[in-house]
Amino acid sequence: MDRQPLVAGQFYPGNKKDLLSAVSGYLQGEAMEERTILTMLPHAGYVFSGSTAGKTLARANLAEKIILLGPNHTGKGESISVWPDGKWIVPGFEFPVDSSLASSITEINGFSSDYQAHIQEHSLEVILPFLSVRKGNVSMVPIAVSESRLSVLAEAGKNLAQVIKRLNLNVSLIISSDMSHYISHEQAQKIDALAIEQVLDLNPEGLYKVVMENKISMCGVLPMVLGMYCALDLGARKAKLADYSTSGEVSRDFSQVVGYAGVIIS
Repeated sequence: MDRQPLVAGQFYPGNKKDLLSAVSGYLQGEAMEERTILTMLPHAGYVFSGSTAGKTLARANLAEKIILLGPNHTGKGESISVWPDGKWIVPGFEFPVDSSLASSITEINGFSSDYQAHIQEHSLEVILPFLSVRKGNVSMVPIAVSESRLSVLAEAGKNLAQVIKRLNLNVSLIISSDMSHYISHEQAQKIDALAIEQVLDLNPEGLYKVVMENKISMCGVLPMVLGMYCALDLGARKAKLADYSTSGEVSRDFSQVVGYAGVIIS
């Protein structure tokens, strides 16, 4: 089954020419030499988060095969939902799903083949145009995560790493997440720093607990925790903050902002 674009013309330009122009303008910087095991990118409208996404992805040294992990804002579908086949479409581009890898992933306990979690979910779609410009042809597996139990996320991440190692694949994980929502610029900077500190310390359990205890509205904390456990088992040793911004820097309304962080783990 192919997935049609949901937010083209809203979150990002609705035609190929304007989309290429926008994404190319955001992708600024030189790629790191070290292979990127995981990168976290924001998923808001490009006018707000495109700069942070572009600066981060420009520095990432991605594999040719990508596993995308994002939140499930709608609550539909399974708790860890794997899109199993076909392709994802955005204006001017098509992204094939690696059905063989997807099938192997759905054999892991807790991972399910499922379309419903993805059809009305924008968080992975908005990443794809950046991937096309940055990497060209890539194969991918999209996964939406709503599972909220730390123990299950930890086990899922470790089991995902085992599948990747068993298949001897060179894979990069891309996690889609915004940070704090609808608080002041100053508040966002302060509490987002608490979560980012745990990410930079490569501490997924710490990230989970800090976000829950401080009620940080980081919408992708669940896929990020799962992804970090996977990355650690794949040999992750270092994390860097590539960029941080808030929507207030664009809108000039600093009373109600959304925070955006770009992180690279190698």
